[in-house]
Amino acid sequence: MRYKLVFVAGLGLGFVIGTRAGREVYERMKSSAKQVAGNPAVRNAAESAAQGGRQAAGRALHVVGDQAQRIPEKIRSRREHNGHYSRQSAQFEDDDWGTSNT
Repeated sequence: MRYKLVFVAGLGLGFVIGTRAGREVYERMKSSAKQVAGNPAVRNAAESAAQGGRQAAGRALHVVGDQAQRIPEKIRSRREHNGHYSRQSAQFEDDDWGTSNT
């Protein structure tokens, strides 16, 4: 409850300060933001960051995909090593994931 009260008080304070600043301050901030966004250096930096992000995401996709394909094999090998996937343990005999119905 305390955090809600602090949030509402902050929201109210921000509203009061914003309305007192007026429309002209808002318009100045808006035009400054447009100038910064239109700057070629900023646009180039944003595009290179986006390109780097796309490349990193593509590499991560391949790594995760390769690892995900190996999961069933790793599970089977660990069970065989630990003796859980043998004839002695009938509950895992037909179940590749190690879940039981109990």
